[in-house]
Amino acid sequence: MKRITVLLAEDHTIVREGFRKMLELENDLQVVGEAQNGRQAVALAKKLRPAVVLMDIAMPLLNGLEATRQVLKAVPATKVVILSAHSDDAYVKNAVESGAVGFLLKQNSSHVVCDAIREVQKGKTFYGPTIARRLHQLDGKSSDRAGRSQSRNARLTSREMEVLQLIAEGKANKETAAELGISIKTVEKHREKVMSKLDVHDTAGLTRYAISAGIIESSVQLTIV
Repeated sequence: MKRITVLLAEDHTIVREGFRKMLELENDLQVVGEAQNGRQAVALAKKLRPAVVLMDIAMPLLNGLEATRQVLKAVPATKVVILSAHSDDAYVKNAVESGAVGFLLKQNSSHVVCDAIREVQKGKTFYGPTIARRLHQLDGKSSDRAGRSQSRNARLTSREMEVLQLIAEGKANKETAAELGISIKTVEKHREKVMSKLDVHDTAGLTRYAISAGIIESSVQLTIV
């Protein structure tokens, strides 16, 4: 039997280990890699080309939503299932529009997670019961907060999204430049474009936007500069 290869992307070690041990009990599933942040997830997906990625949303350096877009652009055959502790409309709507074909809450049972991997690998979509109800409600709305957030997100390039997240995480321009391998001047230009596109004029505003759009979690300890 050819096993379904899975990449785990989760920044909390204990949670990631729990998922790995759970999947190792299944004869048809194989964990081929583990990523601690979104950027690492993208790199490993390109290298390992897994059938499925279990992708946490809130990860440092690069969030799961942007990581999903980059993974699918680089490895179109890979399927991404989003993992989250939250079922907020913005999280669900943005995850779907990022290209994810599944969305699970971390409190879902092990058999639900395993079923999701098997179903998306077949080319189907899979959402936990709570998320399925959310999507039905969202489909019935012509305009909502999640949709507006995604519309604004869509105007940002991948690099601008990366810069936005690092700013929201409290990184100074110098740190952001070092992390992304670009100049401080380039970071400043991206920052200006992000503020202009989002019509936000200070770091605190960018941070609030990042939280509302599901780019970072409100529980993250931030240093506003």
